[in-house]
Amino acid sequence: MSEGQRTAGARSEREKRLAAELRANLARRKAQARSRRAGKADERREGIPAAGKDRQA
Repeated sequence: MSEGQRTAGARSEREKRLAAELRANLARRKAQARSRRAGKADERREGIPAAGKDRQA
């Protein structure tokens, strides 16, 4: 086996590994987005108010 073939094989394995990691990451992100949508909308009034004309200084 020549050096070029070994490098090409390693590159191919790396690409396969990275593709699998990307698919797993996408699956985690999709699951996270679904779980956020599944909950009830947040109706709390606390937090940072939006800037506007009715804002008191």
